[in-house]
Amino acid sequence: MIGIIDQTLQATLLGGLYAMFALGLAISVGVLRFINVAHGDIIVLMSFLMLSLSQSLGIPVPLALVILIPAGAAFGWLLQRGILERAVSKNELQLILITFGLSTVIQNGLLEVYGADTRKVTAGGIELASLKLVDGLSIGVLPLLIFAVACLLIVGLEQILYKTNIGVRIRAVADDPTAARLVGLSVPAVFAIAMALVGVTEAISGGLMSIWTNFDPASGPTRLLIAFEVVVLAGLGSFWGVLAGGIIIAYAQTFGGMIDSAWQVLGGHIVFLVLFLTRPQGLFPKH
Repeated sequence: MIGIIDQTLQATLLGGLYAMFALGLAISVGVLRFINVAHGDIIVLMSFLMLSLSQSLGIPVPLALVILIPAGAAFGWLLQRGILERAVSKNELQLILITFGLSTVIQNGLLEVYGADTRKVTAGGIELASLKLVDGLSIGVLPLLIFAVACLLIVGLEQILYKTNIGVRIRAVADDPTAARLVGLSVPAVFAIAMALVGVTEAISGGLMSIWTNFDPASGPTRLLIAFEVVVLAGLGSFWGVLAGGIIIAYAQTFGGMIDSAWQVLGGHIVFLVLFLTRPQGLFPKH
């Protein structure tokens, strides 16, 4: 019984990391109305940047994570202004093809600079620290911290997008760019701000992922697939639904792995497929 409770707790905390993977994609799909195929590779790029800051430059891990956040925002802003903005007036397929090309460039660039070896950022005692709940049951401090950060990030995004003027502008431009232009909004500038928010989520998730688990230049598509499944399960516009979707996928993987190691990844895909077929609009769509 203790073992099942422990696995449930660990899966819940893992769902927080999966939710962070998906938050940026949720903004891209639900607000900006396009699928960023390079999303997972950008997360991995941020993990490697975290590695360089903390190990190559010797910057303390907390400070490196703080530096990573504005770097992610700047990357998202420049990506929108420099590349994606040119394709906004065309069609969604054009955007998908551009981000697919960006994915390939990032993977090969990371492979050239860092090699194919699996990496991980060392953060000291916090990686092994745990809180004892009862005899035989404890919870890791790092996974708990990551889950808390995921919740704080969701609260922050909810406040920005639904309680501030810039959030109103982002949603207005996403709903009807033509009408937004008529009332004087700069569509390119607003989209760039939205992509900067996406970059912040990618930086935070990539930085924390680099401490929790291993990564390599080819691990981006796996992160993208998890993020995509979580966003589809959540439904458009629901950030708390993203957290629930992340936990559901983590549960499926964890309990699938308890049955057989080969079912760990497959279990998540099966649960996603079943839920998608029964509720294609998502579990928590926001109207």
